Amino acid sequence: MKLAAALALPLLLLATPAFAQQQTGSALKGEAAFGDWHADRPGVRRHITPDDLQVPFATESVSNGADRALMPADAKPQLPPGFAAELIASGIRNPRTVRVAPNGDIFVADSRANRIRVYRLGNGSAEPVEQAIFARELNQPYGIAFHPAEKPAWIYVANSDSVVRFPYNAGDLEASAEPEVVVQRLPSGGHWTRDLAFSPDGTTLYVSVGSASNVAESAGRQPAGGVEAWAEQQPLGAAWGSEENRAAVLAFDADGGNGRILATGLRNCSGMSVQPATGALWCAVNERDGLGDNVPFDFATSVKDGAFYGWPWYYIGNHEDPRHTGARRDLADHVTVPDVLFQAHSAPLGISFYEGAQFPPDFKGDAFVTLHGSWNRGIRTGYKVVRLIFENGKPTGEYEDFMTGFVISDAQAWGRPVGVAVAKDGSLIVSEDGSGTIWRVTYKGNTP
Repeated sequence: MKLAAALALPLLLLATPAFAQQQTGSALKGEAAFGDWHADRPGVRRHITPDDLQVPFATESVSNGADRALMPADAKPQLPPGFAAELIASGIRNPRTVRVAPNGDIFVADSRANRIRVYRLGNGSAEPVEQAIFARELNQPYGIAFHPAEKPAWIYVANSDSVVRFPYNAGDLEASAEPEVVVQRLPSGGHWTRDLAFSPDGTTLYVSVGSASNVAESAGRQPAGGVEAWAEQQPLGAAWGSEENRAAVLAFDADGGNGRILATGLRNCSGMSVQPATGALWCAVNERDGLGDNVPFDFATSVKDGAFYGWPWYYIGNHEDPRHTGARRDLADHVTVPDVLFQAHSAPLGISFYEGAQFPPDFKGDAFVTLHGSWNRGIRTGYKVVRLIFENGKPTGEYEDFMTGFVISDAQAWGRPVGVAVAKDGSLIVSEDGSGTIWRVTYKGNTP
């Protein structure tokens, strides 16, 4: 029996779409692109399009969060050949967003501990030579941004309900003064992760604010004066009531003045990054729950000024959410389709473009996105870091598994990737909040 099983395993592997894709180098498409964690491995590439959408409720909508498992003693993420992962830190309560200062120091939002941590690595090593708590007594800190970018005088931090900044000199391991409030009041509660990014010229501060609810269940109550009057006075697709100024990217001057809505209909843009090649702002977005395992797709997208991305009335173009049938027919032809689609309920959180010199040349200009994994999926997916493929600065729509191995079984996962950033030496820094670890990914070359 053991011999038969051993012989059967390679045959089973040969029959899987993921194995076939690895042999041809082509991207999995259509139904073949819908796999679970068993099919995940570095190099597997997928291309999902709006045409792949199922109808709502084609599968049951389930509650199926992964049990948090202890990180096995010999656990290491799986990576493509030539890459290696080294542990920077472990035992952190809730490591979320990661940003790298111009001098190379690594700043990490420890959100549940209400702290910002900082790590300084030795040359060519994942071993911190210094580490400290940069700031304490924050309120669910998440987004971190340095301003001005090249020689920052400030570190901006997004709390769940405000944006503050600390004076900063290169090499500071602890804040030298109390925080200055930049944005006094942000909508709080609901999706609490507020990310930050600056425009390339440093004049505009972008702040992402997720929705207060799953799908604006209270939107059936019309705004004062009616929907038409509201629509005439507000940006395209702006929601009202408890969702006002939410499910959106907001824009401010660097000092917090002149606040406005940049784009709407983004249910939960948990990660932002500016694409170096084009200067475009990008969001990694968690879409809505409750419509089944494969509806709707999560996504990463460039964010256009004045654009509406669908939430809560539509998704992935003019596909109408059945829970809001007929509510906003005026918006059906004005929904911007996202650039890169992921399997539904993958829960993308962080995004970072690779402009380093350490990885192979074909990585330059691509982006990395962390997929945290979701409770709202019967067949588990996510729990990995993927690479978005770009050609001449434009997304192809394809994404490739890069860092996997965080899932132990159908019920358990030891790691849930969140933050991703490119270090000064071109290595990749990844945080995960399942076991509370931070990793450094390096490229060692094609060694046997």
